[in-house]
Order: sequence, then C-alpha cells, then structure tokens
Amino acid sequence: MPEVPSEAEAANELMRLARQIAKHDKLYHAQDNPEITDQEYDALTRRNRELEEAFPHLIRPDSPSRKVGHEVAASPLSKVTHEVRMMSLDNAFNREEVEEWTQRIRRYLNLDTDTPIAITAEDKIDGLSCSLRYEKGKLVRAATRGDGQVGEDVTANARHIADIPQELPDNVPDVFEVRGEVYMSKADFAALNAAQEEAGAKLFANPRNAAAGSFRQKDASVTAKRPLKFWAYGWGAASEDPNEREGATQHGMMRVIEGWGFPLSPFLKLTDSVDAMIAHYEEIGRQRPRLDYDIDGVVYKVDRLDYQRRLGFVAKAPRWALAHKFPAERAETTLEAIDIQVGRTGKLTPVGRLSPVLVGGVTVTNVTLHNRDEIERLGVRPGDRVVIQRAGDVIPQVVENLTRNDPRDAYAFPDKCPECDSEAVAEEGEVDVRCTGGLICPAQRTQRLEHFVSRKALDIDGFGSKTIAQFFALGWLESPADIFRLRQRREDILALEGWQDKSVDNLLEAVENKRSPDAARLLFGLGIRHVGEVTARDLLKHVHELPALRVIADKVRGGDEDAASELTAIDGIGPSVIAALGDFFHEPHNVTVWEDLLSEVTPPRYEVETLDSPVAGKTVVFTGKLETMSRDEAKAQAERLGAKAAGTVSAKTDLLVAGPGAGSKLKKAETLGIEVIDEAGWADIVKAAG
Repeated sequence: MPEVPSEAEAANELMRLARQIAKHDKLYHAQDNPEITDQEYDALTRRNRELEEAFPHLIRPDSPSRKVGHEVAASPLSKVTHEVRMMSLDNAFNREEVEEWTQRIRRYLNLDTDTPIAITAEDKIDGLSCSLRYEKGKLVRAATRGDGQVGEDVTANARHIADIPQELPDNVPDVFEVRGEVYMSKADFAALNAAQEEAGAKLFANPRNAAAGSFRQKDASVTAKRPLKFWAYGWGAASEDPNEREGATQHGMMRVIEGWGFPLSPFLKLTDSVDAMIAHYEEIGRQRPRLDYDIDGVVYKVDRLDYQRRLGFVAKAPRWALAHKFPAERAETTLEAIDIQVGRTGKLTPVGRLSPVLVGGVTVTNVTLHNRDEIERLGVRPGDRVVIQRAGDVIPQVVENLTRNDPRDAYAFPDKCPECDSEAVAEEGEVDVRCTGGLICPAQRTQRLEHFVSRKALDIDGFGSKTIAQFFALGWLESPADIFRLRQRREDILALEGWQDKSVDNLLEAVENKRSPDAARLLFGLGIRHVGEVTARDLLKHVHELPALRVIADKVRGGDEDAASELTAIDGIGPSVIAALGDFFHEPHNVTVWEDLLSEVTPPRYEVETLDSPVAGKTVVFTGKLETMSRDEAKAQAERLGAKAAGTVSAKTDLLVAGPGAGSKLKKAETLGIEVIDEAGWADIVKAAG
C-alpha cells in the first residue's frame, strides 16, 4: 500500500473514490459503456479497500465496498427483486492474498492447519451475471444482477439463448434458481462487429459489452439475432435448500445442475490445498490465450455447503468465495500529467502520472518516460490514453499511445530547471537534458548531500535521506561542509521530535570521525559528472592531493596542453572526465563549496599501498556472484595487490575470477585463452600476499 495519508486526506480521497466508482459502476452495469478498463476499475476499488482498512471509522454506509453492481432505476426493462441477493466477489491478485483467504477461513471455522479444506476452482468468465428461476421445472423468470437486490427482467431475452433450458427434468425441486454468466465468444464477437461495421452501426468495445448490450434489450427480437451463450456457476433461491443435504458440496451440486442440461466451466475442478489451487490457476492462465471466450481470473469456493453456511457473508460478498484475478502485463489507462524530476547529476527525468491501473498484480500510478526523445517518439501529452507494460520488477513504461493523432499541441519539454530556473540543456551527442545549476539547485543539493554521506562515499552512519531532507528544510544543510558544522546545532537537533541524547551524539561522532576522509571517497562524494569511484581513485593515484587536482583542472580549462596530456596519460581518464572537471571548477559556486569543504576536512595524502604479488601490474576481471566479498571489496583487493580491476574481458585481460553464475565473460575468457580461477583461488592469492 502507498504511504498512509492523514485522516483528513484519507476522508477526501475516499469521497473522490466513491464518486469515481459510482460513475464507473453506472457506465459498466447500467449502460454497458465503460470508460475505463477492468484493471483501472480494480485499482480504484483496491485503493478504496486499503484506505478503509487503515481508517475503518471512515467507512460510510454507502461505501463502494458495501455495494454490488448498480441500481437499475433508469433501465427501460421491468424490475425484479431477487429472493436471494446476488452477491459480488472479493478479489485477490497474488498467492499471498489467496493464502490469507484460506487462513481466514480456517480461523473462522476453527480448523487446524492439518485439516484439509476442499476448494472448487474454475475460470471466471467475463460476461453478464444472470439468475434463472424455474418453477415446477419451467423457466418463469430471468433477471440481471442489477444492484444485487433488484435486477432487470430479461425473461423473454433468455428464451432465445440455446444454452438455457426452457424446461428441467422431472426430479428437480419445485423452485430453483440457476445462476451463471451470459457471454459471447471471441469469434462471434468479431463476426458481430464486422456486421455492425458493414451496416454503419456502432461497434462494441469487447465481447462483454457486446453480450450485455445484446441481452439487456427491451426488444427481445434483437437478442434473438445475437449469438449469446450461457454457463452456470451456482444457484440462488430453492424450495429444497441444497445446504441442508447431508454431505452436500459445491462441486457435487454443480454436477447435478450440469445433469439438468446447463453448461459449466470446462475447468471446474476440486482442489485440496493452496498449491493445488495455484497450480490450476496457472494452468488456466497458460490456456487462456487459446480460449474462445474472455476470462479475467479464477474463482475459488469452499466446497462443503455446511462450511459455506457457517462462513456467511460480508457486506457485498460471500466469505467462502474469492476471485483470483490474472495479472495484466499490459493495461490501458490515462496519462494525467507529466512531471519533471531533477536527479543528483541534474538530469531532468519526465515521469508520467497515471490514472491508477493494475498491471502485473500491482497498482501503478507512475510510469517512466525516460527522456525528451522518448516523449517525442511516443507523442504523449497529458490526457492521452496509453498502454503501459510491466513485467516482473521492471519499472512500468509506456508502449503505445492510443490517442497520439488527437488534435492537441505536442508536449513542450522544459528548457529551464523546474527546481532552480537554471538553463536546462543537452550536451552534444546526448539525449539527456540536464540542469546547469549544479550545487545551487535545491533538487541536486539534497540528492548530492545524500550521495556525499552514502556508503561508497564518506559513509557517515546515521545519515539517511529523511534526516538530510529534514535538516535541509530547516536551513542547516546547504553544502557538504555544513555537515561538519552540525556539532554547533546539538541542542537544536535534540529539540526535534524523535531525537534523543544517544542518537544525536552518535550522529555527531560519526561526522567527526570523517574529518580526515579518504581523498578518493571525498572526490567521488562530490558527485562531479563522469567521476565515479574508480575514476576518483585513478585521479588521486596520480595527483595524490585534492588541491593539486584543482590546479591541474584549471590549467586544462585555461588551454594548457601539457596539463591536458598529463591527465589523458592516466589510464581510464578520457576527454569527458577532463571536460567535467573543467566545468566543475569553472563555476564559482562549485569553487565556493570546494573551498568551504576543505576548510572543514583534511584528507591525508592519497597513497595506494601495493603488495608484492603475482598479479601486480596485471588486469583482473571479476564475474559471476561473489560469495565471500562484495564487488567493491574485490576491486579494492586487486588494487592493493598492484593489479587493475577492469569491468570487461578483452585481449588485455590477464586473469578472470569467476564466481557462480558466470556467463558471457567466462566464455569469452576461455575463447581468448585467459587464465580463469574461482573465488577460493583469488583468496589464496590475497592471503599469500599478506
């Protein structure tokens, strides 16, 4: 669940959600003309449920969580009151939620974990719910679900569906209601839309809409011309209650109904464990693309009818049934806005704000738009309908703009930083647009400060992003040097909520311990573009002291060719690094930050102590999963042994250290005849060198 809002924010959001859901219920159930996809609707109801669980006292009597379908007051069809209410189903979107449901059932029935619970599982067809009432074996009334209590009389229409028997065998109860779904096959839907197009009539959006629109007709002769089908999934009112039969079960009763001539789901199956339920769910999912009808999940029901009776119902759904929805890897939604985020290096990243939609079982509200070129390629603008994709843990992305040809102005990518109003430009040959404000940009400041104290930079314990943001907002932190002046604010920090003597002293002690930091870590921590961990070490191995780095960078900026040659002679240092250093020291505000920082800290001369080892002067590459050390530790060991740690295998590579899962690098090394050892072999080299 997203971050929990305040009570006032939750109350306002619940009101907005109630209005949205009511609107879409009416469009879907009453008008057969939905504006949003099932995934978008599920995201709205899921968010409503999350907020109500967090703030149960805000649940209103007319909450969407308590309502089924939509009232039929405006329908031209006659109204029918259901003798037994037609309920909805609660949804699950992953295995964990299915397991939680089965555990709730056990708790409610007071069953231990060793007692098996039989569960029926069948595919959930995407159609229109219908209740068929038989008296003395004859069909006397058919009704839609409506709002669960009152539906529409569609008896005349139901008589034109071949799958619905008009009479039942002699041995049926005097009164019995069969409940199921009216639907249209994909092939019949395609043929219907082709005929509609030829006739110049309105096309249907999908088979469910086509089925609902065909079935809910005032003129039953229209229904007679439409290829509708039906299958049963349960029952309602009955003069002989199946629940009272000894040993009665859901699966057994459905087979009885099948014997009366009603089609059932071909996937109806009895399972005895969560593993079996999920296995059947996955099998149905695999066959889903080949089915000639639309399904959107699998329905689970407790098999024993006496258990169902004991479990009962919640506001709008039975406790004994659950719909396990299929995760959509792709979904359609509305791009509501494009926001620009400014990163630590000044990169302007466009982020799309979406109308919430479920994709891959996750509610998605944001999507990366990558950069200016990607926006132009997709032609996206706020208000566009887009298809987004999410697979596994991949960040959601837009794969198609469905309304790019709508007559609206193109999105204008900003040429000014939204945080500091500095120029935003793209360097030659680059697609990324960056703010030129550097350390005067608020967005870059906070993120650069986070980077400065991070593990790979100065590694100051106790400094998280929340603390950085808090101190920055209070005006205590504007540059890295301010971190070392925090000792003057001990009492101010102590006055903040959540801070105690111990935590404040620990933080200040961690800061004081970094007054003589490693020069390469300090340089990396400044976040100069193109100066990463390895580059920072390579530079310091050559110049040894930070003031000397500024001197040589200034010379290069001033056109000193000897200074430029000196830097380019350093292995791994190229024109982009040299240009970035020149640009950094050319900005007066960066020089101010640099000098201010060096007035607070004193990095010792940077010297890399190398040991005499068999790999001294050689190039080593690490690949695969390292189990006894991190990749950074491995590189540091190689440096201490006088070796160079490279990232790619080439003819210049002397040694490959391969951990489990090594792939292409290992194959290339073997092809080139490069020596390969495992992690234990590398440990022996390190140990032998002392």
